[in-house]
Amino acid sequence: MTLNNDEDLERLKEIGRICANALQTMTAALEPGITTAELDAIGRKVLEDAGARSAPELCYKFPGATCISVNEEVAHGIPGARVIRAGDLVNIDVSAEKDGIFADTAASFPVPPVTAAIDRLCRDGKRAMWVGLKQVRPGQSLAAIGNAIGDFARKNRYSLVTNLASHGIGRSLHEEPGEIATWPDPSERRHMTDGMVFTVEPFLSMGAHWAEGGDDDWTLYSEPRAPTVQYEHTVVVTRSGPLVVTLPG
Repeated sequence: MTLNNDEDLERLKEIGRICANALQTMTAALEPGITTAELDAIGRKVLEDAGARSAPELCYKFPGATCISVNEEVAHGIPGARVIRAGDLVNIDVSAEKDGIFADTAASFPVPPVTAAIDRLCRDGKRAMWVGLKQVRPGQSLAAIGNAIGDFARKNRYSLVTNLASHGIGRSLHEEPGEIATWPDPSERRHMTDGMVFTVEPFLSMGAHWAEGGDDDWTLYSEPRAPTVQYEHTVVVTRSGPLVVTLPG
C-alpha cells in the first residue's frame, strides 16, 4: 500500500490505534494464572468493540483473534488452555482490519520474576526495532533496515531469526513490498518511497537463527531453542521520517 490521500491515512491511523489499544489492554491483564485463551478473549473484545476484525482469522482462518507465543514458541502461537506462569516470556501479536485497512503490532513481555538476561533481551528487542524504524525515509534502501538491525544484534551479541520477515501491509495483511529482511540481505535492491506502508518486526534471540514448525499447522519454534523476542510496528514512509501508526490512544 502506498498512501496518496488523507482519508486513507486517517483510516490507517485508526486501525493502528485499535490494534495498539488491544495489545495494551492484553498486556495489562498478563499475569500468572491467566490462560492464553482468556488473554485472547480480552484482545478480541477490544477489537470488536471498536468495529475491527481479527486479521489472522479473516485472512487465514487462524484459530484465535490474536497470536500468543510463550517461551519456546517464537510466533503464531494458538490461544488455548496454556496457563501463563511466573518466569514466562510471552509474545502478543495483534493484527486487525477495519473499513478495508489493516495494521499489525506486537511485543514481548517477561512475566516476573525473570533473569537479568531476559530483561535485557526484551529491552534490546525493542531497541532493535527502533534502530530499524529510524532507517525509514523516502529514497532509502529497504536493505538499510536489516543492515542496521544486524549491526545492533552483532554488537550486542544476539542472533536474528532469518525466516520471519517484515512485510507490506495496508489493503491486506501481507502485500507489497513483500518480505523485508530484518537482517543483512545483500540481495535487497528495493527502495522506500513516500507513502509506502510496511511493518518493522525483528526477532532478536539469544541464539536462534530460524523458526520451525511443530505439531500443529501454525505455531513456530526457535531453532535452536533459545529465548527470542519480537517487537513490531506498522509504519508509513514520510519525508519527515517514519510515521508509526500502531500507538495506543
